[in-house]
Amino acid sequence: MFQSEEYLQRIEGILNEMLSASQPQYIYDAMRYSVLGGGKRIRPLLVYATGEALKIKPEMLDKPAAAIELIHAYSLIHDDLPCMDDDALRRGKPTVHIAYNDATAVLAGDALQALAFEILSTPMRGICAENQLKMLNILANASGVYGMVKGQAVDLEAVGKALTESELEAMHMHKTGALIRASVILPSYCMDKIDDTETGKKRVKLDEYASSIGLAFQVRDDILDIQSDTETLGKQQGADIAAGKPTYPSIMGMQAAKEKLFNLHQKALDSLLDFGKEADLLRDIADFIVKRIA
Repeated sequence: MFQSEEYLQRIEGILNEMLSASQPQYIYDAMRYSVLGGGKRIRPLLVYATGEALKIKPEMLDKPAAAIELIHAYSLIHDDLPCMDDDALRRGKPTVHIAYNDATAVLAGDALQALAFEILSTPMRGICAENQLKMLNILANASGVYGMVKGQAVDLEAVGKALTESELEAMHMHKTGALIRASVILPSYCMDKIDDTETGKKRVKLDEYASSIGLAFQVRDDILDIQSDTETLGKQQGADIAAGKPTYPSIMGMQAAKEKLFNLHQKALDSLLDFGKEADLLRDIADFIVKRIA
């Protein structure tokens, strides 16, 4: 993937520890099944990579990284439900509602969402209360009706309809992009001081980077839905087309979609020009997002 093995091992250990409780067993089993069952961990890696760019110690980033991944896992559980996208395969194995049942999937998702906010609201050494409150606000905004929920609602309404490119972009900036942006912005508040001018300037550039890779992630997804296969993807290939969902290739054509992906990648890299080698992991993640095969 890229030079991030240390961070991957770190977040796996943290998530495993946070999900080590056993009662009620069937709920925790479903939570662990969802969270610990693979995944690229792009969002927590973005937290650590942004921390590197801002020279923030990894231990200051552990809880925000875990909270982000738990929110992502909850969203996947709920998105896969029969009343939503009705997907049977995720990360190469049955989705949670298939492996367990619909009710357990709903409860597991609810529990992961609540756990994420419990983690992020617990006092953190080295982070002032005002900054921690700001992080809670950012994550709540990215997760709710102004973020992922809005994106999913628009996605459901768009089935069988023809969207313009700007409408499709707005949908994905909420559904996928909001949490990716939060992954990059949260670390900038992991400090025991109120915001300063220099951090504010860097945050603007980081937000530009995050917006670009968030949309690039979805464009690449749409391309892979056509050009890849189920075994490689770990989910049903062609599912979006079969469901009548608008995608970038269906609206723009495949070549234009690939050009858009290239331009978003370049925009992301340009946003990091003011950073030195400390932002190399962010650059590597941008490269991975646009070149990934699954």
